Order: sequence, then C-alpha cells, then structure tokens
Amino acid sequence: MSQSIPEEVRRLMRPSAAALEPYDPAFSEVRVNLSANENTYGMPADVAANVEGALVRTATNRYPAPLADELRRELAAWHGVSPERVIVGNGGDELLFNLVLAFGGAGHVLVSAPPTFSVYRLYAELVETEVQDVPRDSETFAPDVDALLEAARTASLVVVTSPNNPTGDLFPLEATRRLCAACPGVVLIDEAYIEFAHAGASAKALLAECGNLVVLHTLSKAFCLAGARIGYLVGPSSVMAALAAVRQPYSVNVLSQAAALAVVRGRASFEPVIEKIKAERARLLEGCRARADRRVRAWPSEANFVLVRVPRAHEVRERLRDEHSILVRDFSSAPGLKDCLRITVGTPDENDAVLDALAQLTREERAQ
Repeated sequence: MSQSIPEEVRRLMRPSAAALEPYDPAFSEVRVNLSANENTYGMPADVAANVEGALVRTATNRYPAPLADELRRELAAWHGVSPERVIVGNGGDELLFNLVLAFGGAGHVLVSAPPTFSVYRLYAELVETEVQDVPRDSETFAPDVDALLEAARTASLVVVTSPNNPTGDLFPLEATRRLCAACPGVVLIDEAYIEFAHAGASAKALLAECGNLVVLHTLSKAFCLAGARIGYLVGPSSVMAALAAVRQPYSVNVLSQAAALAVVRGRASFEPVIEKIKAERARLLEGCRARADRRVRAWPSEANFVLVRVPRAHEVRERLRDEHSILVRDFSSAPGLKDCLRITVGTPDENDAVLDALAQLTREERAQ
C-alpha cells in the first residue's frame, strides 16, 4: 500500500514532482490475480532450469556490465540489428523515463494517444514536457491517425502503444511509417505485448527505412520475467547513444542480466504457452460477451488481456476481489474508460473462475 507525501515534505520538492502521488498498483492478496498482465502459466521447465543454473553461477561481488553487453548482443542477433542499435533497461519503465529525460523537458512536446499507458504522461510531466493528447475514438478506441500526424509535426517525441494498453488494439504499420515521416523527433512504438499479436504486426519491420523509429520490448509479459525487470529498445544507434548518456549507472543488475540471457536463448520454448494464451484470449472474449450479460461489452484484443465494460465496474471489481478472491484492474475512473475493467488472460481455470464470477455478479445486478 502506498503512503501519501506529508505537506511539509511536498513543499520541499520540485513542483512537477510535488504534484504526483506515489504509484499504487492496487494489489491485494487473492486466489486469482488477473490484474497485471503477467504470464500466469509460468516459465517452461527447461528454461527455468537454465535460469536457475545461470543464477547459481553468477557472482554478485562485482558490478554488472554497464550496458549488459552479452545480453545486448543476443537481443541484437534475435532482431537482426547491430548491438549498437539495442539498449537494455531496468524494465521498460526505465527506458520510457530515459526517453523523456533525453528528448523531453521545457520547450519540448510529447504526443500520445489516450486512453493508453498512464506512465507516458506521468514521466513527461515530471520533467516539464508538454503533453499533447490525441484522443482515440470513444467507441472503438481506434487511434485518430490524421490528428496524430498533424500533432507529430511539432513533437520531440511521439509515443504509441501497439497493442495498446488497456484497449488491446494494434497501431497499423502504414500509420507508423507516416508518423515517422511527419515527426521531426523520435517516434516510439511500445510493443510490450507484441508477442501475443498476429505475425507481422511488429513495427521493427520498419526500422531499416525509418531513421527516427524506436521500438520498445520487454521480457516481463510473454517471457515470465516481470520480477527481474528487463526491457529493451531497438532503434537508431544515435538514439541509443543519447539514452546511454542519461541512464543511471549499473541499472540492470547481474542476476537480471543472467536470467534474461537464459530466457532469450530459450525463447522458442515459450511459443506453445503464447499460443495457449492466444486461444484462451479468444475464449475469454467470447465468454465475457456471451456468458455474462448483454450489457457487458468486450473489445477485440491482440494482447494478453481484454478490456470489458460492465455496469458499476468499480463495485464489480471490489466484489470480485472480496467475494471471489479474483483481482482485475479497474480503469473505470480513467478518462474515456467509464465502467471499464482490464482482465489479464490467465490459465483455463483462472479464466473460468473470472467468467463464472462475472456471470453471477451481472445476474445479481440484473435482478435488482
């Protein structure tokens, strides 16, 4: 549970920081946690054994390689680029902050397409970057590409998530190409969930032709390393050099580097699990639409979560937690997401549990 900042301390803080509150993921101890978009299946046994062995062999009395060079080379080979075009961070969040630290600040503009990941705005405002929002369609959540292109013409940084969190939709590759052509600054496509999308959806296919394009990936979601905090960017070597200049020294510890290297080398073992998650996503979507109630709306998703609108969503989320020991993410108070919950795609048993609970709660709501 987060704690509030005392007023006497807030007065001493940088104004942009004093306006913030400590991040609260609203976590609770529950039987079924479908709130954080983790891979609830766990790591494949062969990869887990390799990770365990790598951790045992890792010495902790020396500082880590500053830029995680061995991991960087492995990631570069995976994505078909030179190591100078990759940078590794302490989760995607560190890399996002370093992007606004390097390319934001007073006199700079970040363009975003809400509803989306709230951290973009938070980090931008922390370093006094102006944020220009280009809202998505209120019904479909499709991005307004023409408006994004117009806003991008004066932007230092444009950030688009694909698949988008929490709406689950992809940003078209042709729109990315046009965005890069329009923007004089850096265009970031955040692909934290791209492993769950259909083949060929990644913007990395455009890296060779778009000199200002940067693509964010993470090992937290599909690859079961949420606890190790490993994210990485692929993009122009010039942008990677700028990020290397502003990053905190030794930000990726030796244990995380060792675990990530084993996971990247064993990534093929995750493919059957990822396919199961995709199949369960389809079943969860259909279940939300059919088993719960006609008043429940669920949007198509290319990620490992679904966005669902239910009457009195905040109360539903609390009852799921308190009466069924199921945790989902409540977005009902976020702009543009009235009465929306985000449900991570879990194992078949976990998905059955949330579908059964939703059906019961909506039946009770209808009877009142």
